[in-house]
Amino acid sequence: MSNDEPAPRPERPAAGAPAPEKAAEPSGVDLARVALRAAKEQARARGDAAQQKKQARRGGLRSGARADGRDPMALGAAINRLLNERGWETPAAVGGVMGRWPQIVGEDLAKHCVPEKYDEDERVLVVQCDSTAWATQLRHLTPTLVARLNEDLGHGTVRMIKVLNPGGPPRRYGPLRAPGSTGPGDTYG
Repeated sequence: MSNDEPAPRPERPAAGAPAPEKAAEPSGVDLARVALRAAKEQARARGDAAQQKKQARRGGLRSGARADGRDPMALGAAINRLLNERGWETPAAVGGVMGRWPQIVGEDLAKHCVPEKYDEDERVLVVQCDSTAWATQLRHLTPTLVARLNEDLGHGTVRMIKVLNPGGPPRRYGPLRAPGSTGPGDTYG
């Protein structure tokens, strides 16, 4: 607002019109609760500071029967904290899916189709199949598998499954090969 413009005037309610409601201000009981909570936190902080001074005078921290910040952390809790701090929850969950692939898709499909990688940015799971027939089968099952994976991992974790056809056999060069031959290309591709 510039200095040239007059300040807006507060509007008065018309005669007989109900007064506009003000924002609910905390009552005496609510204010007392807030003050009590603040006083407890300050007391706890003063007690912690006094305890640290006392331990420093005695020659450093001493072990005791009660738990303190120096106690070892359980392995599971340490790993969960690391995953949360680094933002690795989704990749770890997808890694778990790759380990449980046979239970998720079934034994038959798992024998012929293997998850290769997960692109976290695009939320795409890449699966390699050992034949075009199994790749076609997996393409037909993709919507069901995406739904099952998202149910297991959380909504939206996997948006698409990219199915890769098998790579052809290794190219061999020799006297019986025609230049530019790709081998048995009718079943691969």
